[in-house]
Amino acid sequence: MPDRRSPEDLLDEQLDYYRQSSPIGSPASDGSAPFRPARGSSSAEHADPATRPGTTLAIVLSPGDHAPDFTLLDQHGDEVTLAELGGRKVLVYFYPKADTPGCTTQACGLRDVLGQIGGATVLGISPDAPAALQRFDAKHGLGFTLLSDPEHAAAESYGVWAEKSMYGRRYMGVVRSAWLVDESGTVTHAWPKISPKDTPTKLLAALKGG
Repeated sequence: MPDRRSPEDLLDEQLDYYRQSSPIGSPASDGSAPFRPARGSSSAEHADPATRPGTTLAIVLSPGDHAPDFTLLDQHGDEVTLAELGGRKVLVYFYPKADTPGCTTQACGLRDVLGQIGGATVLGISPDAPAALQRFDAKHGLGFTLLSDPEHAAAESYGVWAEKSMYGRRYMGVVRSAWLVDESGTVTHAWPKISPKDTPTKLLAALKGG
């Protein structure tokens, strides 16, 4: 089966393989930022195997599902809780590594449409430490919230901490994916394995009712 990943995604996954991801069975990252599930929150229970070569997603949140809650540190070291953003639409997106080519394309694309999304909020989540996220934000003038998920607990609750393969070796990492969550905390649009360039266009279309 041909590999449909974009060149940017392939490069990001190579960097992810070398610089971030843990081989299966190895310890997780150092836990420099906390994750606390909100009371009553739970993972989605919809199993849907991945179809893209090299990755296996265990869980896929679908429209109509309740978005799992989380509390994570942002790039400034402040706690952000998804449930406390009620009353506005939220784009929750996961990406493998700050300041890598595909992740930069994705983040800058979202930065460029911030003036077109009204009262919606953008939350970008990766395993990077807050200090790395702050550098990423400052370097590219992103202007939206980046969250640190070093123990990948939020990624697991959304089903995007998944098995990948490269050079014949299996390892765990973040699969780039995004969800639009409405004011009540319900998923309205789901984009598992989204490409960096498609993220802002799909967000704008969804907000316009597409």
